[in-house]
Amino acid sequence: MDLFTAGAKKKAPLADRMRPRKLPEFIGQTHIVGPGRLLRRAIETDSLTSSIFWGPPGCGKTTLASIIANVTGAHFEKLNAVTSGVKEVREVIASAESRLKLYGVSTLLLLDECHRWSKTQSDSILPALEAGGLRFVGSTTENPMIAMTGAIVSRCRLFQIMPLATEDVLLALRHALEDAERGFGEKTIDMGEEASMHIARTANGDIRVALNALELAVLTTPPDDRGVTVITPEIAAESIQQKVMVVDEEQYYNMLSAFCKSLRGSDADAALAWFARMIYGGVDPRVIVRRMIAHASEDVGLANPQALVQAIAAAQALEFNGMPEARLNIAQAIIYICESSKSNSVLTAVERAYRDAEGSKDEPVPIHLRDTSYKGAKQLGHGKGYLYAHDFPGHFVPQKYMPPSCEGHVYYEPSTEGQEAKIKENHDKREEAKRIAFAQD
Repeated sequence: MDLFTAGAKKKAPLADRMRPRKLPEFIGQTHIVGPGRLLRRAIETDSLTSSIFWGPPGCGKTTLASIIANVTGAHFEKLNAVTSGVKEVREVIASAESRLKLYGVSTLLLLDECHRWSKTQSDSILPALEAGGLRFVGSTTENPMIAMTGAIVSRCRLFQIMPLATEDVLLALRHALEDAERGFGEKTIDMGEEASMHIARTANGDIRVALNALELAVLTTPPDDRGVTVITPEIAAESIQQKVMVVDEEQYYNMLSAFCKSLRGSDADAALAWFARMIYGGVDPRVIVRRMIAHASEDVGLANPQALVQAIAAAQALEFNGMPEARLNIAQAIIYICESSKSNSVLTAVERAYRDAEGSKDEPVPIHLRDTSYKGAKQLGHGKGYLYAHDFPGHFVPQKYMPPSCEGHVYYEPSTEGQEAKIKENHDKREEAKRIAFAQD
């Protein structure tokens, strides 16, 4: 390393300076790099095949790739999927093929943000992977099975990088405070447990965020009369401000799924927790209220028809009031839906009807049910035999309304939950009257 490189390294951000250089310095992820684990053995023996590291930011994906670069006997190349196109990939492949033929040295390609590659870019690397002269290591915050082409994923070993525990982040902070070469070991810094814990918890498993906060706190806090830089809990709070929450596509759908299941499961506390997390993570609240409207009919239905009214009112409040005021209206509707009696009779009824619409025979509408509003309809016999329900006691008369091919099919079966119990009572009386009347035909 020359003087210029050494000087640039010292001016690099603390998170970059403190990046582990070898496996013993690596923090966390013991499920894949702990003693005796496959990935650790592969790195130590320089036998790692094409792989993809995926997980949230600041948890060690790029660090692991850097460690592999330090220990591998292969030539190391690094690209970023955001800035690299097919041209750069082909140049790497051509160099790798020449290097392998002339010197017998394989090439290891690290691709950051590999989920950003298009299908064309991904396909361009496949022949080199098949030939064996190029090993591919990708790092991504997205689930590769969703965000990447199957051709690349099928040729790689997937290693999931998990969010780091608070204890792991605390360990990284301690290393940064003690390391005289790369961290703040040459300074006298007093950062108590409360300040450290605040940064570690608020960083939400992201070491990079925690180290950036520590660096900001140290560099902006002048030493006291003793030459000690005191990082108080207040300074720590100012340095990191609020928790970082990463909501990628997979996490978005997982949280939305958990929210919906909590509504269905009548757990208001859980539904509110997922609602708050989604809003905090930047999810559009209109998506949330649309799901609430759906669930008001899907999971509550006629057991409590007011649930739909509450959900629609929350959606209207969101449009009229906006956020954050509308969060109260949305929360009210969430609690109402959760605490309501549950029935999925509406869902099952419409699904049965749709299945019949798709699979049953198309046929003319029975003559007594046909439209009579236009001139000449009665001359065609339309409406003949139709019984007007309001002319009969209780405003009901047994009469066949179903398409002939669906005669006898039952779609709606009312539950005995909540207000639907009364509906069921009246429904059963009408069904019995129809059974008796039609049996006489």
